[in-house]
Amino acid sequence: MAVTILSVQNVVLPAASIGPENPLAPLRTQREPHQVENIAEVPADLRENIEYGRLHSPLPCLNQDGYNRTLVETALPALVLENDHVRATVLPSLGGRLYSLVHKGTELLYRNPVFQPANLALRNAWFAGGVEWNVGSTGHWTGTCAPMHAARVEGPDGTPVLRLWELERTRNLVTQLDFWLPEDSEFLYVGVRLQNPSDVEVPAYWWSNIAVPESPDRRVLVPADQAWRFGYGSRLDLVDVETDLTYPTRHPRAVDYFFEPLPEEHSWIASVDGDGNGLVQASTSRLQGRKLFVWGQGDGGHRWQEWLSPGLDGDGYAEIQAGLARTQMEHLKLPAATSWHWLEAYGRVSMDAGAAHAENWKTAREAGAAASGVLLDGLAGREAEWLGVVDAAPAERLAVGSGWGALELKRTGWSVSGGTPFSEDTMTSREEAWLPLLDGQLPATDVVPDGTLVAWRDLLEAAEDNWLVWYHRGVARHYDGDVDGAIEAWRQSGDNAWALRNLGVVTGELEYYERAVELLPDLVPLVVEAVAAALDTDVKRAERMLEHAPDDPRIQLLRVRHALETGDPAAAHELLAAGIQLATVREGANPLTDYWLAAEEALGTQRPVPPQYQFGMGEN
Repeated sequence: MAVTILSVQNVVLPAASIGPENPLAPLRTQREPHQVENIAEVPADLRENIEYGRLHSPLPCLNQDGYNRTLVETALPALVLENDHVRATVLPSLGGRLYSLVHKGTELLYRNPVFQPANLALRNAWFAGGVEWNVGSTGHWTGTCAPMHAARVEGPDGTPVLRLWELERTRNLVTQLDFWLPEDSEFLYVGVRLQNPSDVEVPAYWWSNIAVPESPDRRVLVPADQAWRFGYGSRLDLVDVETDLTYPTRHPRAVDYFFEPLPEEHSWIASVDGDGNGLVQASTSRLQGRKLFVWGQGDGGHRWQEWLSPGLDGDGYAEIQAGLARTQMEHLKLPAATSWHWLEAYGRVSMDAGAAHAENWKTAREAGAAASGVLLDGLAGREAEWLGVVDAAPAERLAVGSGWGALELKRTGWSVSGGTPFSEDTMTSREEAWLPLLDGQLPATDVVPDGTLVAWRDLLEAAEDNWLVWYHRGVARHYDGDVDGAIEAWRQSGDNAWALRNLGVVTGELEYYERAVELLPDLVPLVVEAVAAALDTDVKRAERMLEHAPDDPRIQLLRVRHALETGDPAAAHELLAAGIQLATVREGANPLTDYWLAAEEALGTQRPVPPQYQFGMGEN
C-alpha cells in the first residue's frame, strides 16, 4: 500500500439495541458523581472553574434509556483510514468513536468486543472502549451514542482527511474532528476545533477518553509529579505521583487522578506494557490536562467492567485521558464568535523496559518523554499543516448526522466555517416540525412532544397558543429558572400526560403523576417516575399504579422497594433472588445491593450479595 486509503466499511459485532429516546423532558440532569465536597480547600482558579458552567439539564436533548442487554450480531457503519503502518477505525453513528487503532497488526487501544450501552452518560447511554470525544459539560457528552456528519477532505499532503462534525446542542458548539494519517506516518493525527458561532460566551469542556488494556505489568507515564485525586468520597486532594499510583491494577477502588502538568513540558500521556511498548497520546499546548481513571480491583469495579463488556475474557481496561482544563469538574470560558483548536496524535511508543518501570518516577517519565521526542517536537509543524485545510470544503459525503445544526442556522443565521456545513437536506421530519415556529406557529398535532428547543423560548412565547406550545413554553421557562411560569404554562397545556408529568416533577403533587399514568399506562419511564415519587409519601397510591404496571426490570425494582417499605422483606428477597437485570443501573448508584442488604437485615439473615448485584465503587 503506497498511499493512505479512506474507505467505508462495517464493523460486525454483538450489539444491543440503543432503543428509543425517553420522551419525558429531562428537567434536571441525572445525578453526576463528580461533586467536589471540599471546594473551599482547592486553589482559587480551580475553584472558579469548578463553580462555572455546570450543566443543569441535557435539554434540548432527550435521554437515551431505551436500550437492552440482548446482543445480536450487527453491522455498524465504519470509516477506515489506513497506510502501511496504521489502521484507524471510526464509528460515525456512535459519536465518532475511534473504535480501533492497529499498528502493524497490534491493537493499541482497548477494543470492546461488543456494543453494550450502560447508564454513565449525560443522556444515560454510554459504551466502553476506543477513544471517546467529550464536549459540552462534565460527563460523557450528549452525542456519544448519536451520529455525526462525516466527509472526505483533501489533506495538506494530498492524502485524504476524514472529517466528522456536529452541533453540540447543549452549548451550541460546532464540534469538528479531522482524522489525518499521512502516508508514511506511524501516528494518527486528530485535529479538533470547537466553534462558538453565537454572540455570547459559553462554557467550554473537552476530554478525549482513551481506553487502554489493563494488566499487572502495565504502567501509565505522564509528565507530572503531582495529581489531583478524586475518589467516590467526593474530595479533590493533591497527592504526589508515586509508583503504585501509575499502575492501574494496584488500585483497590475506582478513582480519578488529574495530573498537574510540569512547566515547559510537552503534553502527553502513555500506557506501556512490561516490555516498554504501548500507546502514547500527545497534543499541542491547548490540551494540557491529563488523567488516569481506573475501575479498581474490588467486586464493584470488576462487575462494572463485565457489565460494559459482557463475556469479558481476561484483563479489563483503564482510561488515560486528555482535556482542556486540569480536571473534569471544570469548564473554561469560550468567548463569543471564537474558535479553539488543537492537534492530538495517537500511536505506538517503545522504550527500554527497565526505564519504563523504574522505581524512580522521574527516570520513568523522562524515558517516556525521550521515547516520544520526535513526535512531540514535530506536533507544532503538523498542526500548522492541518490548519491549512481546516476550512476546506468536504469533497465527498460519507455519513449524515442530525439536522439540528441546519435548523439552528435557519433560526440564527450564524456564520459557520464552510468546512463544517449544515445542509438543509440533512433535516428530517423531526427537525422540520419546528420550522413553522419561525413564522409564529407550532401545529398541535397528536404527537409525542420532542425535546424542547429551550433556546427558542422567545419564539415559543410569541407563538399562537395551543396545548403543545404551552407544553414547550413550560419546559423552556423551567430551563431558564422560571418555575412559577412553567407551572402556569403546563396547567394551560391541559389534560395531557406530558404536561401533567412535568407538574408532578416540579410540584410534587402526586395526583398529576397518577393522572398522567392513567393516560399513558404503558410508558415505562413515566410509570417508574410516578411510582418512585409515590413510594416516598403515599404507598397506597403507588400500589394502585403498580397494579397494572408494565413488565420491566425497572418496575420489578420498584416492587422490591414497595415490599420493603410495607414490611414484607420476604417478598422483596423473593423478587431479588429470582434475578433482576437492571440495564440502566447508574454509575455511583447501587440499588440492587442496597435492597438486598435491607431485606437480609429485616429477615435477620446474612446471605451474601449475589455478584451480579455488586456495582458499588465508593470508599469503604
